[in-house]
Amino acid sequence: MARATSKANGAKSITRAQLIDLLNEDLAREYQAIIAYVVYSQVLKGAEYMNIAAELAVHAGEELQHALILSKQIDYLGGMPVVAPKHVRTSKNAKDMLRFDLENETETIRNYRERITQCEAVGEYAMAEHIREILIQEQDHQISLATALGIEVPTTIRSGKR
Repeated sequence: MARATSKANGAKSITRAQLIDLLNEDLAREYQAIIAYVVYSQVLKGAEYMNIAAELAVHAGEELQHALILSKQIDYLGGMPVVAPKHVRTSKNAKDMLRFDLENETETIRNYRERITQCEAVGEYAMAEHIREILIQEQDHQISLATALGIEVPTTIRSGKR
């Protein structure tokens, strides 16, 4: 996994090759989200989950759009988009599935916030704007999932950072 190195001024130094690797990780996470949302939207049972199940089906389509955007950006940078998703967790328990989705969305938000800075560090400002648009939807997904679980929206600040 490629990681950027810190410069003295606190900005991240990253190569285009590293950015491609990181965007491919994001793409694999989007594939994971598509699969999870498709499955979860169909297997959630019970009246209390009818609304969120329908919303998860919409989220699946949004995640597909994210995957297409990321694939285009990876290709633009000269990379080859990955084809394998990250592991998808399942459960017979509806709350567990929603928690899995919430954890994944929270991690995705953290990564996209970093990715915006990294895109800008290599002068890819338009790419950063695409990621910002994706981030808006990911935060909406996070809020929906936390609301469905009846909990506070988790923090997206990484440990040790403010």
